Amino acid sequence: MRKVNILILLISTVALLCVNVAGFGLPELASMQVSTSACASPRSKLASMKVSTSACTSARSKYGKLYLAPMDTEEIGVGKKKETTLDRIFGPKLFKTVTSTAGIHSVPLFILRVTTGVLMIHHGSEGGVGPGNFGTDAFNGFTDFIVQPYFGFLPGPATLWSAVHDYVEFFGGGLFALGLLTRPAALSLLSTMIGAVYFHLSSTGPQGAPFGHVPNYSYDFEEPLLYACIFLLYWFNGAGGPGVDNIVYDKIKKED
Repeated sequence: MRKVNILILLISTVALLCVNVAGFGLPELASMQVSTSACASPRSKLASMKVSTSACTSARSKYGKLYLAPMDTEEIGVGKKKETTLDRIFGPKLFKTVTSTAGIHSVPLFILRVTTGVLMIHHGSEGGVGPGNFGTDAFNGFTDFIVQPYFGFLPGPATLWSAVHDYVEFFGGGLFALGLLTRPAALSLLSTMIGAVYFHLSSTGPQGAPFGHVPNYSYDFEEPLLYACIFLLYWFNGAGGPGVDNIVYDKIKKED
């Protein structure tokens, strides 16, 4: 009888070794508690072996997978295809959205911010070198043909709002390009662009947008609307790349 018990123990050990060598490593086998007292008494052998029914069912399903279907080569690191440039362009990454602005992803945002800021400086200095060039033809024309007819509801003289418009675009554009106080600068510039969109829609209407055609190939409100979308983006997200705001924030964060 002892020889039979030893033989059973050897068979069980070999079976467990085969399972481990085959790469199963099934956690369910841990639930199969085999008592060593089974070797001492043949009658208590079956009673002391507690086998989980769910473990057996799960093991059978995994055994069946092994013999009925090929193993996933990606799981064992064999035959993994190297990603090519075409895979990056036309593969699943074609539909992937980048949510981080770190590293290389900050470069387009940096270029967009600087370019837009410089263009705003230009718009704010129309009629002279600096903003608010009182008495120039450009300043007087903006006051007489834009502010007074379409923004007469604003309190104060029309020349005041013409100057505010120029100062916001000139200094706000400079701050925006530097990435300094980006969110307040973007918000102030957004307000001027909303005013510009309102002016164009009030003076010329929607011009058949979005499918209507106009002689100059673009709607009058098109440019300020695009600028407004850009400033809205930076108002929500901040500088989005190399800028003074990031340097100041990193310094404050280190001190905290």
